[in-house]
Amino acid sequence: MFWRIASFILCQAIPAVVGWYFAGAENKFPVSVSLALLGTYCWLVLDAWRGVRLLQWLRIGDSADTPLRSGLWGEVFERARKLVRTRDRALTESDGRLQDFLAALQASPNGVVLLDADGRIEWFNQTAATHFGFVVQRDLLQHFGNLVRDPGFASYFATRDFSTDVVMPGRAHSSTKPVKLSVQLHPYGQGRSLLLSRDITAVEQAEAMRRDFVANVSHEIRTPLTVLAGFVETLQSLPLEADERQRYLGLMAQQAERMQTLVNDLLMLSRLEGSPLPAAQDWVSVQVLMDQCQQEAHDLSLVLWTRAQTIDFEMDVGCEIAGSLAELHSAMFNLIGNAIRYTPPDKSIKVRWRLLPDHGAMFSVEDQGAGIAPEHLPRLTERFYRVDRSRSRETGGTGLGLAIVKHVAQRHGAELGIASTPGSGSTFSITFPASRVRRLAHTAPGVSDLIAA
Repeated sequence: MFWRIASFILCQAIPAVVGWYFAGAENKFPVSVSLALLGTYCWLVLDAWRGVRLLQWLRIGDSADTPLRSGLWGEVFERARKLVRTRDRALTESDGRLQDFLAALQASPNGVVLLDADGRIEWFNQTAATHFGFVVQRDLLQHFGNLVRDPGFASYFATRDFSTDVVMPGRAHSSTKPVKLSVQLHPYGQGRSLLLSRDITAVEQAEAMRRDFVANVSHEIRTPLTVLAGFVETLQSLPLEADERQRYLGLMAQQAERMQTLVNDLLMLSRLEGSPLPAAQDWVSVQVLMDQCQQEAHDLSLVLWTRAQTIDFEMDVGCEIAGSLAELHSAMFNLIGNAIRYTPPDKSIKVRWRLLPDHGAMFSVEDQGAGIAPEHLPRLTERFYRVDRSRSRETGGTGLGLAIVKHVAQRHGAELGIASTPGSGSTFSITFPASRVRRLAHTAPGVSDLIAA
């Protein structure tokens, strides 16, 4: 401010002194006054020009530009430039935080849609685009209700009660591949809404499986319990001959054994799902497994058919498998037991162990039963799934055997294979990777050991 006043005085004083010095005696005063006024005018014009430059910079100027360096307007410019830089820095930081926030929403496993007060789409992430089939260039600022025409959501949106979610089909929903979404609105700001969507297809399927599992277990246990209760009531209320009593007790024992088998299979599944994976350093002899399965297969065949079926056990070479003896035995004998149950007594069964060219190995069971229709094959490993329910119960099956085999195979890095042709029998196989198989050192390649039951 001092220099501004000083420059104003100098612009008046210097012209006045010059006029007084050079003008004649009679014109000194008028000339000095005129020149002082001219200096004042020039100062005002220069000051106004500096003010105009500052105004133009404030309107369209760059904060890096320097239109003024000194004087009052220069100081005003410096202060204004600092304020502009502070504002630009705040805007940049704010934009960075906004982009970080949007990136976080973009990475969310849930669908996120921002709606304005009229229900129009302001922004959505990729997950929401997948859930609802949105396209950025096409669907921004479109009304959500016009794009998602689900009656359940329309009613949910109309009631304005967003305390709970609504379940609706997703964009990719079909009768063969259902997709279920949980959608909920959360109001915020001036009438805006945050819409969150979550794919609950797996949750719905798990809940359905849980309900089916409980229903199946209840049904499987209720049937033998009903039979047992009936026989117990008969034994308690009626006088029976010794042979009749013995026959009833035999049937009761059969039903108790059926329940015991079911409980054992359920416990096996529970252990498989909850226990650590089998160690890759524990080696199990295939010969021991085949010997155990051979003896048990012979006994089961006698129990079911009164005479043993023809069951051929064949092993290419002596090998060991890395894994759990109990789990491997359970899986192998489940496949053999199924073959015995569904193969007529006059037919044969082949049980084979052979090495593969990639140094892996395959265990297979080939039967000559009725075979399985193609539509049943994808569901055979589901718990309690049966192609023929009445036949399975007659032979003592629980419907859990193939589920156990599938879990054991997965835990040993192996793959369960099923091939069947109606009327021509079935072949079930477990293919083990090379990392789980090793040949015994004393066994020469190509030696074939045939073990006939």
